[in-house]
Amino acid sequence: MDELLPRSLTPSVLAVLVRRGADFAAAEDAVQDALVEAVRVWPREAPRDPKGWLVTVAWRRFLDATRADASRRRREDRLDEEPAPGPAPAVDDTLQLYFLCAHPSLTPSSAVALTLRAVGGLTTRQIARAYLVPEATMAQRISRAKRTVSGVRFDRAGDVSTVLRVLYLVFNEGYSGDVDLAAEAIRLTRQLAAAIDHPEVAGLLALMLLHHARRVSRTAPDGSLVPLAEQDRGQWDTGMIAEGVGILQAALARDRLGEFQAQAAVAALHADATTAGETDWVQIVEWYDELVGLTDSPVVRLNRAVAVGEADGPRAGLAELAALSDSLPRHTAVAAYLHERDGDLPTAARLYAEAAHKAPTLAERDHLTRQAARLNAGLRR
Repeated sequence: MDELLPRSLTPSVLAVLVRRGADFAAAEDAVQDALVEAVRVWPREAPRDPKGWLVTVAWRRFLDATRADASRRRREDRLDEEPAPGPAPAVDDTLQLYFLCAHPSLTPSSAVALTLRAVGGLTTRQIARAYLVPEATMAQRISRAKRTVSGVRFDRAGDVSTVLRVLYLVFNEGYSGDVDLAAEAIRLTRQLAAAIDHPEVAGLLALMLLHHARRVSRTAPDGSLVPLAEQDRGQWDTGMIAEGVGILQAALARDRLGEFQAQAAVAALHADATTAGETDWVQIVEWYDELVGLTDSPVVRLNRAVAVGEADGPRAGLAELAALSDSLPRHTAVAAYLHERDGDLPTAARLYAEAAHKAPTLAERDHLTRQAARLNAGLRR
């Protein structure tokens, strides 16, 4: 059934309904109804044109729901005629749908959350983790966003910065899990870069390419995580790195620095080092200083503490870390690493074990557990 319902069809069909005048919430319900019908019908008789079939059925579901709702009868009169059965245009509407979901009536954070849920396919839990808020809080935010846009005609697209934020979070989720999701984010960002001459669009594309170039080396054959310092750099995609660096250099030359360009600069410095020991940590700290000025993000400050620990020694990194809330994701793991670098192995082992209990993914938990076990084994000798 997965072959019959490719990932790209749902947002594309949803975009067709939105363009034809359906409000977002009703269109989403109609598409879901059509997908349920497809699960029932397609195993017996698969259509020759899956997208055209879904568009036709979803549109009929939307019309049926509209007619059944007396409060929407006035809008029903203005709807376009039902599309005739037949092949639908082979156009990728996903990026357009990202812009439509970033509607001006929504705050940027609400628009991002709604788009990630409705178009990006992320769960409420995944989105909440990205925003460092409880899952219940994010569920309420998404519900409010749906209520806000319910009944709104999507004739005004959102701004580029909101769409970039969505693409960035989709890529991050894919980079830590489903590679196809990361590749989809890169594909859409390439489309955006081709359509819009914007240095931050270029910066985001460069950032994605530089990170994605390391994807093969990030895990061992058994699926365990491989830290950056231990990765086989011979496995890195040098062509992708060169493309990312070239895009970044062109963007930086325009002297309109933004956070994605600064993040890409950090990634480029890592990619430029032949070995982990040759990494220019001093320059990386300088770029993190730029990022702090641009975002004042606690996550950026946490990453900066690691860089300071590498550039100026672990005690300097621990001093930076002490100024940050220990409730930050991965704060305990960073503390463990810096204490190990400083030679305090009992404290590091204890912190690695604590960090493992807080890890957001199974792979991170296993990695941190192994680190704790490694240090404890050495202490028992």
